[in-house]
Amino acid sequence: MQTLSETATRAAVRNTKVLITGESGVGKDVLARFIHAQSTRAMRPFIAVNCAGLAETLLESELFGHMKGSFTGAYRDKLGKLELADRGTIFLDEVGEMTPRMQALLLRFLESGEVQPVGGESVHRRVDARVIAATNRDLEKMTAAGTFREDLLYRIRVVHLHVPPLRDRTEDIRPLLTHFLKRIDPTITLADDAWRVLESYHWPGNIRELQNVVEQLSAAGHERELGPSDMPAYMRGPVMLRPRAGERRRDRMDELFDRLTAGNATFWRDVYETFMDRDMTRAELRHLISRGLTVAEGSYRDLLKVFRLPGSDYKRLLNFLVRHGCAVDFRPFRTKNAGGGPTNVVPHSFGHHAAR
Repeated sequence: MQTLSETATRAAVRNTKVLITGESGVGKDVLARFIHAQSTRAMRPFIAVNCAGLAETLLESELFGHMKGSFTGAYRDKLGKLELADRGTIFLDEVGEMTPRMQALLLRFLESGEVQPVGGESVHRRVDARVIAATNRDLEKMTAAGTFREDLLYRIRVVHLHVPPLRDRTEDIRPLLTHFLKRIDPTITLADDAWRVLESYHWPGNIRELQNVVEQLSAAGHERELGPSDMPAYMRGPVMLRPRAGERRRDRMDELFDRLTAGNATFWRDVYETFMDRDMTRAELRHLISRGLTVAEGSYRDLLKVFRLPGSDYKRLLNFLVRHGCAVDFRPFRTKNAGGGPTNVVPHSFGHHAAR
């Protein structure tokens, strides 16, 4: 981490593009803000865009802006994030989720610096925005599979910074916990056994999960020293039931479901990436979603809680399922009779995507 910090500091003073990789929750956005703060652009805007949270047309408008009347709801001209980041920094989070068309538009901007808003007939202006991109995907593997442009990868990966997962730097767990305890609730005290539980846990959600655990402990409102029994149950090891003699062998998706709900696996790493690498079939993914909807009683929003995902991932999850034909009808899970019904129905606002 010290080497990473030193490399980031050296990269900050140069006006080069930076690609930050690492699992979800390792702090890629924090590192991007650090680079901006250490650069000569520190007094200029830092604009962040989540490329996974918007559909293609909305992402194009978000980045490049749009002209009045260019589409339904465009009641006025709007500047895009690239123009707002002029002489500052634009942070493209989850850049690996961009569609091929958006990749081509981004590549054109990186080569020319020109911004043409949606509905505009000509280039609006040239923009000087430093680009920092981040992803939890393996972009080299995606270029080999033809889902990410190789020329775009070379453009954004002038400096490559990889943030290791927390399980690979266990010596950082206690300092990070101490930091969040002081910032969130200095009244919390932990017994030695509680510290051992926290330090021996493998933190699949990385620093984001660590911060959430501290907030969880604070919300409990204990006024005593906390011991191992006060730590989240999944940290103390989930009880995995072995199938009895004669019972069917547990399916690997059932085992993955148990790991997800226990916090021993993360959806975007252990499900999404496995599916995108073609190591999981559509049928297996639908089975996993069906098990989750059973627990969530048919609510896709509650499904986020089952899979330990933040509420902000709602649209990203549904877009992913619809795009790959893995959406499951929620209605049977809201009735006592689970039979019948189509298998491609999703919440109403996404229904037209499922129809396509």
